[in-house]
Amino acid sequence: MTISTSAPDLQAQRESRWRAVAGEYGIASLVHTHWLDRGFRSYAGAPGTWAARNDQVVGFIRSTPDAAPQSISLAPGDDILVGTQRLRAINRDGALALRVFDPDAVTRTQLRGIHAFPWSAEWVLPGRFLPAADGENRVVRSVDGYEREEPAVGVIAVEVAGEPVQLTVSRTANGFSAVIADATSDDDAYRFRFLPIDAPDADGQVAVDFNRAFLPPCAFSDQYVCPLPPAGNRLSVRVEAGERIPDRESVLSDT
Repeated sequence: MTISTSAPDLQAQRESRWRAVAGEYGIASLVHTHWLDRGFRSYAGAPGTWAARNDQVVGFIRSTPDAAPQSISLAPGDDILVGTQRLRAINRDGALALRVFDPDAVTRTQLRGIHAFPWSAEWVLPGRFLPAADGENRVVRSVDGYEREEPAVGVIAVEVAGEPVQLTVSRTANGFSAVIADATSDDDAYRFRFLPIDAPDADGQVAVDFNRAFLPPCAFSDQYVCPLPPAGNRLSVRVEAGERIPDRESVLSDT
């Protein structure tokens, strides 16, 4: 496999990323994630009353105090705009939740940019995909302590700053994703990051470009339930590549 070490169009990438994070209803605008049961009740920041019924998030909302309640049913992934808020249904292993996005959230309005390490060809590394054995499972732990078991995909064998590692990956539409931490975590970068990796070639070769590492949603709002890095993805070396931390004080910066 020939690995390209030429710098990509970083400006276009960062503009697209900024829109996804800081847009009116972007990642940083999440103010609540409410886990529901079958009983209808009110929840902080959400209009009306809500419950989980028949694999749907169901709510009753009044347009005015004297109006008849309007019934709303949202399948997981669906959303609806109510006033200035966007309400979205999610499903985690059968547990349903209502998310509330608000463009006035301080997590969004105080955000000024995303600090990132400078792009470097030194962090574009050759690796090899090693598929998991048939029937092998792995446990994924989330920031809220929730654990789930899922089929294992495999690992990417790569040498990072002289240290041989095997990054556990999940499969995505375009290849793989790894959740990583390193010696910059909780120092001058967020405690962990997501790393997309393109699909391997016919021989299992992959390009591991740490410049593509980006902050998880929970770096912008503590209402997300991001997966944590498995033990093998916690590197002892400093990976000075990719996004570092949210910038809530200054303009968008590369340093």
